[in-house]
Amino acid sequence: MTEVHKKYDLEKRTFEFAKRVRDFVSKLPRTVSAIEDCKQLVRSSGSVGANYIEANESLSKKDFLMRIKISRKEAKESNFWLRLIHTN
Repeated sequence: MTEVHKKYDLEKRTFEFAKRVRDFVSKLPRTVSAIEDCKQLVRSSGSVGANYIEANESLSKKDFLMRIKISRKEAKESNFWLRLIHTN
């Protein structure tokens, strides 16, 4: 494993993030808004890691950058849903 992978280990961390989100949402009340918000959160949190893996398997630098940007976008979206859920 290279030094960069040891330091950041984003594949493992994004997987753990998605797992923790799933654990978190399983403990929330089952209101209509919480259910819908949680669906969005579960999707975006899983997409962070999935797109990161796709980026690492990319065939070109352009494809890598696009997938990393998508992963970042999904992380921001996850943050939005977490903030919204927190306000309820």
